[in-house]
Amino acid sequence: MSTSLRIATFNLENLDDKPGARPSPLERMAVLRPQLARLRADVLCLQEVNGQETPGAPRQLLALADLLAGTPYASYFMEYTRTAKGEAYDERNLVILSRFPLTTVSQIKHQFAPKPSYRKVTAVPTEPAAKDVTWERPLLHATIDLDGQGILHVINLHLKSKRPTPIDGQMRDRYTWRTMAGWAEGSFLSAMKRVGQALETRVLIDKIFDDTAVTGNPTYIALCGDFNDDLDSVPLQAIRGPIEETNNPGLINRIMIPAELSIPEPSRYTLFHRGRGELIDHILFSRDLLTYYRGAEIHNEILPDESGASDKNYPESDHAPVVAEFVLP
Repeated sequence: MSTSLRIATFNLENLDDKPGARPSPLERMAVLRPQLARLRADVLCLQEVNGQETPGAPRQLLALADLLAGTPYASYFMEYTRTAKGEAYDERNLVILSRFPLTTVSQIKHQFAPKPSYRKVTAVPTEPAAKDVTWERPLLHATIDLDGQGILHVINLHLKSKRPTPIDGQMRDRYTWRTMAGWAEGSFLSAMKRVGQALETRVLIDKIFDDTAVTGNPTYIALCGDFNDDLDSVPLQAIRGPIEETNNPGLINRIMIPAELSIPEPSRYTLFHRGRGELIDHILFSRDLLTYYRGAEIHNEILPDESGASDKNYPESDHAPVVAEFVLP
């Protein structure tokens, strides 16, 4: 008997329940719930889920619980990123929901890619020595038991955005730079963080392949999330591992395959910016899953232009969800 497996990723764009916020949490949920229902996901990776605090309790994902209430996802197994205190982060948590049991879960940050050191050249005052460069978000890695039909490794990630990293003395305000050189260095630092996260992701993927090779079982990996970059970028290429780049056919079974390549190019975008579609949200899967792959979807039919959209007017996310469907024997 075959098993349908729909894997989806969706950046909810700062899901929160702050009182007085516009649009209100109820207005946001009225739009987001139908989007979640349309996904029909068996495994759902979410990004930008904010945490909420109540007196005397650890920070929790209360806004997400309200969003999922009354949907099939409310009964799913769930794991999310946690601080050293074991509570949800204040902002931008990663969440994995699964109708199958989650057998293990871990979060990885600077475990496989140590913090690089860098001395800023445009900082005011001048930095006397190099400082560690760290990225904000960990990887969230879970294993899922597919009813005895194999173990699926799911990795949820949110890479650093292209927004330049602030430089001391170079900012007039949050969005205004004093010099072009300062802006350029801020962009360089953000790119360094994004590539560093990609390196850590690729090392994790290779470790999974190594561990699975010992067992002789197929390697099922699904990598989902907001990569903040397109398929031809350095971070995506590093994670995908194309053979034409490594020139080593012995690695052919370790490539990661973008599900979005099955979608016609004119519809291949998950973000609309200044009238141009950009593909920055992805699902990549291992070659052992390709036999069972049936297709992909991007739900972008009414995606607003995030460059001109005001969060006060648009309750939906500025990201489109992506779905990849498999049928396991």
